[in-house]
Amino acid sequence: MRVYVPLTLSGLAEAYKTGQLAAGPVVAYAVTPALREWYLSDDIEELEYAALNRAALASLRLLAGEPAAVRRRVVVAVDVPDRAAVADPDRGLDPGALGEVRVSGPVALSKAAAVHVDADDAGEEVSAAVDALGAADHGDDDAQFIVDGAQDHELLWFATQEIPSLVGLED
Repeated sequence: MRVYVPLTLSGLAEAYKTGQLAAGPVVAYAVTPALREWYLSDDIEELEYAALNRAALASLRLLAGEPAAVRRRVVVAVDVPDRAAVADPDRGLDPGALGEVRVSGPVALSKAAAVHVDADDAGEEVSAAVDALGAADHGDDDAQFIVDGAQDHELLWFATQEIPSLVGLED
């Protein structure tokens, strides 16, 4: 199963140094039954893209917790065994948990298929979105518009071999 793990650039640098995204359990996003129902599509590419975008939103939340972090969303696409990623049945249709799964055990960076990162020019909108998250969560339409503005930036695709240059640790 392909899962999308939200990170920050500093989190990606740490994963590169340790060889693990996390010791587990890891919160990630995937094509779950609830996501399929919410998105109303059978096209797996569209559903994977929706899961990627859910992880990108979670990356914004991680950035909010790291005030000094570079304001670029990071999502790592990882292949894990199907039974390793489990959705919480109690949160099935909770809009905040759509596509959310927990991956038990450690997740090795070597299992990553790709890394998705904002382009440098997204920084201003991402920073504004991080600042607006709290208000958007409380129903402020203007703040939600700002958060959606960051989501309008497509994440760029990078091969895992490019991680050192992404995090400033070129060999």
